[in-house]
Amino acid sequence: MKVGILFTSHPDPKSEPYPHRGIHERVTREILEAEELGFDAVWIAEHHFSNKYGILPDPFSFLSYLAAKTTRIRLGAAVMVVPLHHPLRIVENAAFVDILSGGRFQLGMGSGYRPYEFEGLGISYEERRAIQAEAIPLILDGFHKKRVNSDGRYFRFAMDETYEVFPQPVQQPHPPFFMAAGTDGSIRTAARNGFGLMQSLLPSAATIGEHIALYREHMAEAPAPLDANPAFGEVDVVRMTYVAATDARAREESEAGITHHMKSFMSGEVGRYLGDVAEKKDESEFAYERLVKDTILHGAPDTVLRRIEAFRDVGATSLMLHYPPYYGPERTLDMLRLFAAEVLPELKRMDTAAQPRRAAE
Repeated sequence: MKVGILFTSHPDPKSEPYPHRGIHERVTREILEAEELGFDAVWIAEHHFSNKYGILPDPFSFLSYLAAKTTRIRLGAAVMVVPLHHPLRIVENAAFVDILSGGRFQLGMGSGYRPYEFEGLGISYEERRAIQAEAIPLILDGFHKKRVNSDGRYFRFAMDETYEVFPQPVQQPHPPFFMAAGTDGSIRTAARNGFGLMQSLLPSAATIGEHIALYREHMAEAPAPLDANPAFGEVDVVRMTYVAATDARAREESEAGITHHMKSFMSGEVGRYLGDVAEKKDESEFAYERLVKDTILHGAPDTVLRRIEAFRDVGATSLMLHYPPYYGPERTLDMLRLFAAEVLPELKRMDTAAQPRRAAE
């Protein structure tokens, strides 16, 4: 199982006061540390107009900066909010970052879930899924056909025979593509278009297992060349994670921060949308005892390993660690170092042991 880290550039008001400029230096330090520690990937989330969850208006610009500062770790956008962008600008920038990183880029796409981001950019939140449905084939055509024309409802443009999409990526036919999907319809769409599947930080392992089964059921419906996506069949699961020497120590160090974060994450307009897919409908379900049972990966290394195994057992192929900023920079780095020292080697060992069994099957 591969392991990456999701960064939302979420500010800590105490250590990164308004206007929160210091957050980007701190996140960059954590990303460089992640590469040194042996994590497989870092993912950057797109968010606009609010300091309540994340401040990162353009993942492509940050990933270009990171491409020059790193050498091995894979660099991902998770997710680009497709309805907020022209589809061919996504194609061009994805290829450009892939070149700048030497073929280390990967792209997650989704329809978005924060109404104020759409309102601030003058794009209909209610039409976001329809916009994405029109944009996705154009993005795929941008890589597979190199020359794209559209006369749709949301996108109208023409490219005559003199021109084509440049630049073209290092990874062929394109970088690994994932789609964030939490409903049956979006999961089928991901499978039929050859995307890898991204699962959010909220559903239980059992529910994610049902999602993965649905996804795999429809994978055969992906036509060529869409089935050539390097990420096709991959399933990446996001989990809030904190590892410490003991379960009690993990709770002591993380309980206040994680419960505050999860409650605020589900509040207001965001909660209205995520409530459809979150399995959590009221604040009592965000008590630490409930979260640690089926939602978050908090505890001693052995505890966290057992909970990761539950996701691997239902078909997840990679894990995306996530955490709020409230633990403080040094404690966060200590947590990542402990995960890298105690959990990553065990995951690699289990994967090595499972290889002969998979080959026999």
